[in-house]
Amino acid sequence: MKGGNRVLIKGNEAICMGAIKSGCLYYFGYPITPQNEIPEYMSKVLPGLGGEFVQAESELAAINMVLGASALGVRSMATSSSPGISLMQEALSYMAGQELPAVVVNIVRCGPGLGGIAASQGDYFQAVKGGGHGDYRLIVLAPASVQEMYDLTILAFDLADRYRNPVMVLGDAVLGQMLEPILQRNEAPPPPEKPWALTGAKGRERRFIKSLYLKEGELEAHNRKLQGKYREIRDKEVRFEEVQTRDAELVVAAFGTSARIARSAVHKARAMGLKVGLFRPVTVFPFPYRRLEELSESVGKFLVVEMNTGQMVEDVRLAAGCKAKVDFYGRPGGGIPTPLEILGEIEKKFRKEG
Repeated sequence: MKGGNRVLIKGNEAICMGAIKSGCLYYFGYPITPQNEIPEYMSKVLPGLGGEFVQAESELAAINMVLGASALGVRSMATSSSPGISLMQEALSYMAGQELPAVVVNIVRCGPGLGGIAASQGDYFQAVKGGGHGDYRLIVLAPASVQEMYDLTILAFDLADRYRNPVMVLGDAVLGQMLEPILQRNEAPPPPEKPWALTGAKGRERRFIKSLYLKEGELEAHNRKLQGKYREIRDKEVRFEEVQTRDAELVVAAFGTSARIARSAVHKARAMGLKVGLFRPVTVFPFPYRRLEELSESVGKFLVVEMNTGQMVEDVRLAAGCKAKVDFYGRPGGGIPTPLEILGEIEKKFRKEG
């Protein structure tokens, strides 16, 4: 990243800074822990920038306000935490069907149900498999640092407009509350022209934004068009990070906060002479199946670490097929693995092999 100033900031506030840098001046939300710094920040800053902050009466209302703002062609955002994101699923399906770009942030807390306010990664399935109805996908970005909370929010707005699709930034309570220095960009990709937007009658043909298709074959054709877009996203937008995988005999696969912790465990394992690497998906949709499949040709074992009972592990197993053994270590319900816990699991795998 070239240029910019460093600032010590919380992850939740970094989300706001990235959104504003991207030209998002319309925010709609409802308070829920542990993401409340986001609406607090936006309520203070947006009015002075000529933007709009609305604390809606519910998460249902907030996401439908985002839908309306997006249809007008402006960059808009909603944020919430797990139960609130569940309430947004119907509208997210509508927006995917309507091909409306917007950014939704989930600062994940533990469940099921109301659960608690501690960090979790239990919303992976909901985010990457399409938590609402119908055959649709969100682009889902998984930051692992406060810097990435900022950077990936900027990327989220760019991808949302590029593909006319909702994008989710999948964080968690650790990342949202963590303080780290970040480097701010001087520039961000500007919003593109949106000839499809509903801007009022101006002597032109009427424009329609809809997800209801009733003519024979019309909805099937629309679904096939959407699937073509998702294939393009899979081809062009996969992002991941690898650490010391070239000679690894075991690779730890993790995303978000779990990957951050696993990195320390991998370094400790290497210091002990164990050939261990780290694979971190940055996009969890599109998921980096192809690269994991390639790694499985040379790596005999994967250890998937998540703050849940096992969700991303299913995608790792799908990628590895029968070529590598895939094990899982998880901490659900607000439990956070330590580097020593993960190191212990790594050592177990090598002892079994020996």
